[in-house]
Amino acid sequence: MYRSKLLWVFLWVLPFSISAQYDWSVGGYLGASSYLGSVGGGSTPAKAFIYDVNFPSTRFGLGGFVNYKLNPRFSFEAILAMDRISASDNQSSYLPRELRNLSFRDDIYNLDLLAQIYVFEIPGLVQNFKLNIDLRCYVTGGVNFFHFNPEGQYDGQWYSLEPLHTEGVSYSLWGVGIPMGFGSYVSVNRKHRIGLELLWTKTFTDDLDDNGNDSHNPGRYVDPSTLSSPAAVALANPSNEIVSKFEGNAAAEKLLSYNYQPGGLRSAVKGKDDSWFTYSVTYAYAIRGKSSFYRSKYPGLFGKSMKKRKIRAKF
Repeated sequence: MYRSKLLWVFLWVLPFSISAQYDWSVGGYLGASSYLGSVGGGSTPAKAFIYDVNFPSTRFGLGGFVNYKLNPRFSFEAILAMDRISASDNQSSYLPRELRNLSFRDDIYNLDLLAQIYVFEIPGLVQNFKLNIDLRCYVTGGVNFFHFNPEGQYDGQWYSLEPLHTEGVSYSLWGVGIPMGFGSYVSVNRKHRIGLELLWTKTFTDDLDDNGNDSHNPGRYVDPSTLSSPAAVALANPSNEIVSKFEGNAAAEKLLSYNYQPGGLRSAVKGKDDSWFTYSVTYAYAIRGKSSFYRSKYPGLFGKSMKKRKIRAKF
């Protein structure tokens, strides 16, 4: 029993100490971004997690990354990216959201610091004298730091919403999130890595959409006389723009009569922080080093001069 455990530990550590490549790779990704929050959504009240995704609101994401492969089972990655998210209540068929009529877009600039754990691999998936393809699958997670700036459109122009104080409060445009997900890639001739990745970023702010409902932002309509401009008035309560659309609809008229007024709820989802998904295609170019075993066996190839045998001529 003891020997079998020792053998297992040895087999686990051996690739780390001998075969580790300490690879660096650089690359980028291009994909789609989907927002999860209280604006837009489906045909029902807001649901948790992915059950309220509105795919017509999906936008794009792009970024670049550097990856450091610590050993065959772990790597670390830093990503610098921009993900655009958006949503619109007019794409929901749930009446209270339709009447609210909020919409926004938001460009999120983020720095992700991630760890990757490889959970499955098929080395030599395709192998011949010209082509070598390996497959790897991994799970990933870490921390990110991001800056966001929700915008709303009024009279054909986009306005930053935070300075307008559409809910009567200010909030920070900086945040910390927890990205997590999974992915896979194929290595072509050990240099070119082409992959797919799904990453969900959980945040600790409810303001990505300028529609909050937490301790610092109660998420209610404000008195329009307290707002700074016609754009602020219109973007704070765009339900006024579509009143005529629901004339004769008794349920809509009842809601409009009391809920979309100063003091009424602007966001009914309390304590549900915003988040977003990115699903992307990735490409990286691997810069391979040599293992410590190789260095010890061939020191002359790493800048260490080998001792030369001096030969003295005899006459």
